[in-house]
Amino acid sequence: MAPTRRKSVVEQIQDMILDLELRPGDPMPTEATLCEDLGISRSSVREAMRTLQSLDIVEVRHGHGTYVGQLSLSPLVTGLIFRSVLNTDNSFATLRDVVSLRIALDLGVADELCAQHASTTNPELRGYVEEMRTRTAAGLPFPEADGAFHSRLLSQVGNSLVSELAAAFWEVHTKVVPLLGFPPNTEIEHTVEAHDAIIDALEAGDTAAYRAAVLDHYAPLTRAIEKATADSPGAVPTVAP
Repeated sequence: MAPTRRKSVVEQIQDMILDLELRPGDPMPTEATLCEDLGISRSSVREAMRTLQSLDIVEVRHGHGTYVGQLSLSPLVTGLIFRSVLNTDNSFATLRDVVSLRIALDLGVADELCAQHASTTNPELRGYVEEMRTRTAAGLPFPEADGAFHSRLLSQVGNSLVSELAAAFWEVHTKVVPLLGFPPNTEIEHTVEAHDAIIDALEAGDTAAYRAAVLDHYAPLTRAIEKATADSPGAVPTVAP
């Protein structure tokens, strides 16, 4: 029988958080308490806490103490951004995969969203589309309005992790594109109108139309990524959904 692996200090502190039933924002046990209860040195505790802080599992408030963190997806965002920029073999591979995941999330909630929005009006969502249209006419980008549109839409989904993941992938997308020098969208008007089509489908309660509008919305971006991927040295093209 293989020997049982001793848990790391990080894992032991995570177990303590669970055993104490602590929640985000609750104060953590003091450093002295952790040392005594876990039978470890202060240096080991401090090193583990730095790791936990980087994962947003704990939050250090200088002058106040250490608290359970908000457990956000920020470490995932940071890792994906770094991975995207570091991927020298195919510089657009991670971006392509992130966009594919965004599409999958949007399609996955089609039935729920259409059921919620059937026979409704959505002035807030229409307002974001109008802002996109206005900025496009002025030759300006509209990342804030676009992000707000998708955030508002998915905030109504019963699974809160869906909206958190969508927001995380959106942040990766918007931060990676300029870092990679990705070419601008040449079909921007098409993208704007696709947002309107998404709302039309939702208000009609038409799941098939919603799915088609979502795919139409992402089509210019997926085409651009595939072209950029194909043009990259050593790239292996992959068809995005």
